[in-house]
Amino acid sequence: MESKKQLSLFDLSMIVVSLVIGMGIFRTPVNVAKAAQIPELFFLAWIAGGFIALCGALSYAEIGSRFPVTGGYYKIFSEFYHPSIAFAINCIIVVSNAGSVAGVSIIGAEYFSKVILPAEMQTETFRIIIAAVTIVLFYFLNLLGLRVSSKAQNVLSIIKMGMVLTLIGSVFFGANAGTAVPMFKTSSGLAPTWVDYGKALGVCLIAISFTFGGYQQTINFGGEIKNAKKILPKGIIIGLAIIITLYMAINYAYVKVIGFEQLKSAESIAAILAGKIFGPMGFTLLSGLIYLSVLGYVNVNLLSNPRAMYAMGEEKALPTFFTKKSKKTDVMYVSLTVFALIAILTLFYAQTFDRILNYTIFLDCIGMATSVGTIFFLRKRTANIDKSTIFTMKLYPLLPLIFIAAYLFVAISIYNDDPEAATNGLLIFAAFILIYFINKILNSRKSNTNYP
Repeated sequence: MESKKQLSLFDLSMIVVSLVIGMGIFRTPVNVAKAAQIPELFFLAWIAGGFIALCGALSYAEIGSRFPVTGGYYKIFSEFYHPSIAFAINCIIVVSNAGSVAGVSIIGAEYFSKVILPAEMQTETFRIIIAAVTIVLFYFLNLLGLRVSSKAQNVLSIIKMGMVLTLIGSVFFGANAGTAVPMFKTSSGLAPTWVDYGKALGVCLIAISFTFGGYQQTINFGGEIKNAKKILPKGIIIGLAIIITLYMAINYAYVKVIGFEQLKSAESIAAILAGKIFGPMGFTLLSGLIYLSVLGYVNVNLLSNPRAMYAMGEEKALPTFFTKKSKKTDVMYVSLTVFALIAILTLFYAQTFDRILNYTIFLDCIGMATSVGTIFFLRKRTANIDKSTIFTMKLYPLLPLIFIAAYLFVAISIYNDDPEAATNGLLIFAAFILIYFINKILNSRKSNTNYP
């Protein structure tokens, strides 16, 4: 059955904004400033991240337009890759999303601990506990059948955009932090070369990729947009233009008000800006609002990701017990429990936001590069489709190739920065492929046993 064409230009633009603007912008500028060392490279990295996101979003828009199915981001892998690869990548997406929940929960804990804990208790251990309690709390709420309506999510998105705009206002109300000129230092002590700048840019893009993540979900809306050929690229470009403008403006505010050198080691940077505008009350209020936004992010992921695991159970890619539901509440309790456990285990394994970030983004690199790679298969398969009914990107194949190359560059940068996180990511990928074949053998034996 063909999907109804009901999304307008404004709808799609707001969807893109809502998918991308999350909690990362309230934490990752610290990582980017630390890696960049100098403001020029700091801002260049954010511009590069925005351009890479645009290449990816336009590629996903065409995939969604040519492959208009509900949940397209999940289904393209099984459609265009070997079932074992599709299974492994889809499992990696779920694990990566659980890692994102852990990372965002840590961000919320960093802010919330400033409000509820005395200074001597604001340690890594207590932040992990707050983050874990947050996940467990919403796990139990979801077991009760709690559903967050679309209106509630829109309100949370408006709150987040409002917070960003408020923080940008600190440029006008906050004091200038000074004009000290930092220097780019190399490990050898010699003058930096283009290679040194390139390595630093790669590390910057790790955090920036996390902050720009989410636009890949536009693939799920390809068949539901009015006049997709015109609306799709415009909506994506408008949405990303808004995001890039907001991100550049708030990063300028961070640098001007906090100071670039201080930004490298600051915590609760958004609350610091609010404190500059409204004083201690502003610091406390914004810390609480950011934590509330974290709750919304955690809840949405606890709602959505178990459904992907449920679908994989239905297709027998995962064991069928993943399809079990509560008779009373219709909650997919097995999938929900497994997803929540993965997020909590990631918290206690990685412990810090930086380690969670490397682990999550490395897994994302595998999923993002392979998903955009389907455009090359899809173009051949749909070569005879009526071009007037779909969106076809310009500068093909340059844009998807730039995107894939960028994510390979980020993956290499993660390996250089944190070999353990990258190695674990590859081992997880290999383990899921092995699990696929084991599950297939077990299902085959079960079928032979039941054969009359």
